[in-house]
Amino acid sequence: MQLTDKQLEIMAADGHLLVTGGPGSGKTTVSILKAAQIAERRLRPGQKVLFLSFARATVSRVVETIEYEQQIPREQKRRIDVETYHSFFWRILKAHGYLIGLPRRIDILTPPTEAIALSGIRSAYAAASKLTDAEKVEEEKEEKEAAERLRLARDDGAVCFDLFAPYVGDILHGSERIRRLLATMYPVIILDEFQDTNAEQWSVVQALGEVITLIALADPEQRIYDWIGADPKRLEHFRTAFTPAEVDLSTDNHRSAGTDIGVFGNDILKGKFRDEPYVGVQISVYPPNTNQALSALTTTTYEARRRLVDAGVKEWSLVILVPTKKMTRLVSDAFRSPPGGMTEIPHSAVIELEAAILGAEVIALLLQPDTDGSHFERFITLICNYFHGKGGDTPTKSALSEATRIRKAYGEQLACLASGKALRKNSVLVAMLAVYGEARELALTGDPDEDWRAMRRLLEDGACPRLKEIANEVRNIRMLERGTQLRQALSQDWRDSGAYRNALVIIRQAFVREHFSTNAKPETGVLVMNMHKAKGKQFDEVIIFEGWPIKRKGQPPYNADRIVRFNSRDKIDDQTRQNLRVSVTRGKRHTTILTPRGDPCVLLLEDG
Repeated sequence: MQLTDKQLEIMAADGHLLVTGGPGSGKTTVSILKAAQIAERRLRPGQKVLFLSFARATVSRVVETIEYEQQIPREQKRRIDVETYHSFFWRILKAHGYLIGLPRRIDILTPPTEAIALSGIRSAYAAASKLTDAEKVEEEKEEKEAAERLRLARDDGAVCFDLFAPYVGDILHGSERIRRLLATMYPVIILDEFQDTNAEQWSVVQALGEVITLIALADPEQRIYDWIGADPKRLEHFRTAFTPAEVDLSTDNHRSAGTDIGVFGNDILKGKFRDEPYVGVQISVYPPNTNQALSALTTTTYEARRRLVDAGVKEWSLVILVPTKKMTRLVSDAFRSPPGGMTEIPHSAVIELEAAILGAEVIALLLQPDTDGSHFERFITLICNYFHGKGGDTPTKSALSEATRIRKAYGEQLACLASGKALRKNSVLVAMLAVYGEARELALTGDPDEDWRAMRRLLEDGACPRLKEIANEVRNIRMLERGTQLRQALSQDWRDSGAYRNALVIIRQAFVREHFSTNAKPETGVLVMNMHKAKGKQFDEVIIFEGWPIKRKGQPPYNADRIVRFNSRDKIDDQTRQNLRVSVTRGKRHTTILTPRGDPCVLLLEDG
């Protein structure tokens, strides 16, 4: 690539450095070239440059860019490590956590497992909307959850992701020797998406910056993690602490060059739009009812897909971004069975995976033989875990009650077995036992993919609605492609003993590895995801699709699933503007916004 004058400034700079710029301004690409330059000129044998980012998608993209960057010799490529903040923190914590009182052996408390561990506390509270003094009770609940997380870490060595940064900060601030050790390994660290660091992560950065050269990459207008503690003053904190050289790339746009996508994104922040059209940006309205809304989205997706194919774009990507998790599923279901008999749209949906992961554990156990007579008890435990943990940080009361109901029914079943009585016919366990019996009789082949699908289909086709739900969730996991570590591990397990004796352990280990993996393939084809999931990614085309007011007899319209809450002007803030700008600017060639006729997104209207 031909470097601009500003990018050449970055290449010439020494010491701490702050690089700012908008989406597609070339921050990441030039930082990779800078890392290669440092590897060539400054590093001693065994030393590396470390590139840290929040999102695995960004990490994967950076790894791919390094691999295919022709200007960087192979030896220099080998001297650039790329990983997530979480992965880096975990390595420090695992090696040195004992210094702050953690057990010598610690493990990761994954989000689904954390949700299960905290379900007892959460089930004791009503939903916030039903509380008389909601804020006070919510604060009390959060304090109890925080105390339990600390107890799990200290007593059980089970450390949740939210504790990684605070614990690592304690380690680094408490030990100059460890700081020096890290500086010997990584004399330079590049901090991607620096504007999104929270207070605990900033504390780690402060400790590292005492002995390590830091290069911070930031978009001041792309701060979308305020809800987890990102501070709008973070760049000022960096300036005060390290007095870095600064380079501003805000006028550059390499991602969507030749379009006005970046300009439109900036105008969203201002709330002021020009009269002439924006090249590469289209705003369309649809009739505000379910069938016509989804029909409009389907035909818009056909058109975008056709544009990319006709343009000869190789390995093209087209993403549909929606404001809520609920809409991700709605759109995915609509693409599988479009309204009006239209042709199905093959796609991948990116969803919250807590439910799918916990459902996968149920299927993994069903593949295992019963070696000690406790198989059904473990099966019930995993199903209860599913309902405790499927909602992540925000479990529904109905899901928690479902777990309680199943556990109680299991107790009744044990009492019936002990007394020789029959289980009552309306027990929730009746259908579950029937499907479980069928699963125990399923003939397995030793082909993990074939056996997994057969077990999932058995649950889908069975008479138990709870197991049907689990099977449907597991459809969203695609970890058994040929050649993956998971498939190989399950195959080896079968070869060793003629059965999947360790399927549950293998599945759990695979999900932990997946969280830290940097080997994700670039996303191609049609994708559907929540707007927040798009951060750090880029696509050839973007379609943003929001919900519409639903009329209710004798009541105000139900107006959820909007980009701005209830599509109300008084709900507009910097966060909502930044969220839409991030989504718009993911597009390289074209961005379309679909909004309801008669009640368009208020962010697309001029400020008063």
